[in-house]
Amino acid sequence: MSMVLLLGQEVGHPGSLSPRHAGNPEPIPGSIRHKAGYTLDKASLKEQTVENGSVKECNRVECQLHVLSFLSEVDKCNSALVCSSWSCLVRSGKLWRVADYSRRGVFRLGQEGLLVSNREFERWKSWVHHYTHHLISRGASLLTLKASFDLGDQCNKWGELLSHLLENVHCRDLSHLDLNWTFTLLEPLDLRVHSGSSSHQDVISKMDQVNNFQILLAKLAQSCPRITKMRLHFDWSDKSVALIAQFQHLRILELKYFWVFKGVSPSTLQALTKSLPNLKSLTLNVLVPLRNLGISYILESLSLEFLDVSLSRGLVFSSLKLPALRELRAKKIVRGITLDRRTRIRIQSRWPCLYQVLRDGTPKLQVLNNERLLPNWKEQTYDELTSILQQSCYCLQHLDNWIW
Repeated sequence: MSMVLLLGQEVGHPGSLSPRHAGNPEPIPGSIRHKAGYTLDKASLKEQTVENGSVKECNRVECQLHVLSFLSEVDKCNSALVCSSWSCLVRSGKLWRVADYSRRGVFRLGQEGLLVSNREFERWKSWVHHYTHHLISRGASLLTLKASFDLGDQCNKWGELLSHLLENVHCRDLSHLDLNWTFTLLEPLDLRVHSGSSSHQDVISKMDQVNNFQILLAKLAQSCPRITKMRLHFDWSDKSVALIAQFQHLRILELKYFWVFKGVSPSTLQALTKSLPNLKSLTLNVLVPLRNLGISYILESLSLEFLDVSLSRGLVFSSLKLPALRELRAKKIVRGITLDRRTRIRIQSRWPCLYQVLRDGTPKLQVLNNERLLPNWKEQTYDELTSILQQSCYCLQHLDNWIW
C-alpha cells in the first residue's frame, strides 16, 4: 500500500479512519488491517485499485501517442497496419495536429505557383481532396494550418474546401495560421484565348478573392479564436481589419501586401495595432501607392516588442507610440521614381526624422536594423547610428536624392 494512498485517506477519502478509531486497534467490520496499523475498507481498496489501473492505462496510451507523434504522416498511416491496437491509436485526433496543404514532396516540385499540365494538376487536386478527407476521418485536432489557394478560383472553390475542413475537425485550439489566399501552388496550363479586358478581369478576380477571404476569416474567428500566430496577405479593408481584431490572443502577426494598387490608410493601420492587446511581434509588408506618396503613419501599441517594416515601400512614420518596443527593422527601398527638387522637398518637409520619432516614442528600444544601440543613443547620435539612419530614414537630412 503506497503512502500516497494512505495520505489520501487521512484527509477524508472514503474508507479513511474515523476519529474514534484512530487509536483503536480493533478492526472495523468488513475491513482489513494494514501492517502499519491503519484499517482500510475492502470496497474502498478495490475502488482505488481500479482507479490506479485506469490512470496507468491512460498514461500508457499517452506515452504511445507521444512516440507516434514524431512519425511523418505517411509513417503514421503505415504503423496502423501493425496491429489493431496501433490502428486505434493512429485514429486518435491528437496525432493529427497539422494540416499542411503547402507540402508537396510527393510531386518533387521546387517552385511556387508552377504551371503544370492538366493531368498533373488533377493529380494534385485529387491529393488535396483526399488529404482533407483523411484529416476529417481521423478527427484531427489541429494546432497548425498551412495553405496556399487562390480563393477567387470559382471553378475549384478552394475556400469552400477549407471551410469544410474547419467545420469537421476540432480546431478550437488552432494556434498557427499560415495562409496565402492569392494564388494556388499549382495551376493548370490554359491555352485558351480569352477575350475582353484583362485589367477588368483582374479587378473582378481581386474582388472575388477578397470576398472569399473575408468569409473564411470570419469562420476562423468563430471556430479558432485562440490563434496566436498568423501569417497572411492582407487587403487592409475596414471589414478585414475588424475581423483580424477579433483574434485577441494574437502574439505574432505578419501581413503581406495584397495588391499593388491597394493602399493603406493611416487610420486603418493605427486602429489595427491598437485593437490587439497581446501583440508582441509585427511584420508589415506594405506597398504605398504612388498616388499616396507623402502620407505618413502613426503606430500605437502598448504590448509590441518587435517591429519589422524592412520589406515595406514608402512606409514613413510620423509618430510611434510603442513603449515596450525593443527591436525595429526598417529600410529605405528605392522605387526608381524621379522627382524634381521642389516636389521632393515639399514631400519630405512633411516628415520628421526617424531618430526623433524613435527618441520620443520607443523608450525601451535596444536594437535597430540588427545593430545594438548604445545606452545613451537618445541623448546623442554617433557614427554607427547615423549610418543606420541613412539606410532607413526618409527625412531631408538622411535622403538627399532625386531618385526614390
